[in-house]
Amino acid sequence: MSEKNTLKVGLAQMSPVWLDKQKTIEKIETYVTDAGTQGCDLVVFGEGLLPGYPFWIAFTNGAAWDNPMQKEMYAHYVRNSVEIEKGDLDSICELAKIHKIAIYLGTIERAVNRGGHSVYATLVYINKKGKIKSTHRKLQPTYDERLVWSPGDGNGLRTHSLKPFTVGGLNCWENWMPLSRTALYGMGENLHIAVWPGSERNTIDITRFVALEGRSFVISVSGMMYKKDIPTTTPHFDLLHKNAPDEMANGGSCISGPDGKWVLKPQVGEEGLFVETLDFNRVLEERQNFDPVGHYSRPDVTKLLVNRDRQGLVEDV
Repeated sequence: MSEKNTLKVGLAQMSPVWLDKQKTIEKIETYVTDAGTQGCDLVVFGEGLLPGYPFWIAFTNGAAWDNPMQKEMYAHYVRNSVEIEKGDLDSICELAKIHKIAIYLGTIERAVNRGGHSVYATLVYINKKGKIKSTHRKLQPTYDERLVWSPGDGNGLRTHSLKPFTVGGLNCWENWMPLSRTALYGMGENLHIAVWPGSERNTIDITRFVALEGRSFVISVSGMMYKKDIPTTTPHFDLLHKNAPDEMANGGSCISGPDGKWVLKPQVGEEGLFVETLDFNRVLEERQNFDPVGHYSRPDVTKLLVNRDRQGLVEDV
């Protein structure tokens, strides 16, 4: 494998300093530095890692209407969410530039263009020059996520060139949305990033399925979260600690090759940086017999329309 034909990738399987934005940023920075020191071209973090997944709603009656505890937890969540326009990711971008490493980072975004009080599960892509090139707000929050996350838009359905690869990404169960996947395939994606809150049950089947469908490499990256990871400074700590299961997210990060075979099997129960090197030629080999948007497509029969407008309530005219 020649270096120009390969990509060295790091899968950062870690727990956040749960719902603490600044401390989680500092932990993310250590992983970026580690991946950069190891010569990675790309490092990927799990869904909503910064500042963390809203696990509390599942074990504290999150759907209770007008409940003071749920309101206080939501307010704490919003305060610790990411304000990109105010520079919350600047230090991470600077590390990307220093180490010449691209980053996919799952965040909870406090969206300025939507008033700044609602939050979105936003997958951020930072290029090797430290520039944010796309912010993909999750199109459809899943089940109880809808109690805290707002639905996103198509603005972030984009791909990016990274050495010989074209890379794109989706959040969690968005990866089950056929047309969202197809939109990325149609833009030339051959390295698909799937980010998850954490669990082998999420990654073990769909990672290989998407790889076979797209004839692409697929990287799934998950988070970690255990009862012991709940900071004592979290609002309603005693109640959370009493009700929380011992294990909320146990990882499951993995990589499938474009033939659907494991490059890295799901990693369960271990926090750390997992590093692999991908050979672009494997994509070309597998596209010989199936290319979902090339020779095995019929745009004269079926075609996909994508609205990439960033949705907002106020528009200057």
